[in-house]
Amino acid sequence: MTQNSTGRRTTAGGVPGAATVATGLIAGVFYVFACAVMPALARSEDRVYIEVMQNINDVIQNPVFFLSFLGALVLTALSAWQLRGSPCRWWVFAALIAYALVFLFTVVVNIPLNNDLTNAGAPARIADPAAVRAKFEDPWVAWNVVRALLSTLALALLVRALFLRGRAHASAYLASAAGSSASR
Repeated sequence: MTQNSTGRRTTAGGVPGAATVATGLIAGVFYVFACAVMPALARSEDRVYIEVMQNINDVIQNPVFFLSFLGALVLTALSAWQLRGSPCRWWVFAALIAYALVFLFTVVVNIPLNNDLTNAGAPARIADPAAVRAKFEDPWVAWNVVRALLSTLALALLVRALFLRGRAHASAYLASAAGSSASR
């Protein structure tokens, strides 16, 4: 909590920090998929690839992931609202736009691809696993890279906003301390 100009305690400092952490966690998820998970799976046989992706798509739907994934969007939006009069607001608004695109691409592209893969059925019973994989793999990987880049951009923008906000608070503190009778 921080104090506002009226001396009241406010959560304005904690929300941008929480938004940054949540966005960083999600950026890390997409980064790891882009740099390690998908390249490793690319080496797998078609049925193994499908089975592992189906399993990942199943287990990632959990409260911890959803808290971060949805939390990043909600907390960044709340930060944008709280900091609307602050000099760092444009950085937060830009982060909100970048992360909103991550959210949109996930809902419009990646989740439907995941659902199609699930609907293909058990890998052992798929008649043409190579065709199922081909329909899924390239678009999913490409859009995941887009999500990784955009979420990393959102993270960098939030970090910049926190840095600028911290500098502004430090300058205000130093200015008030220099003008107080206690400092003379």
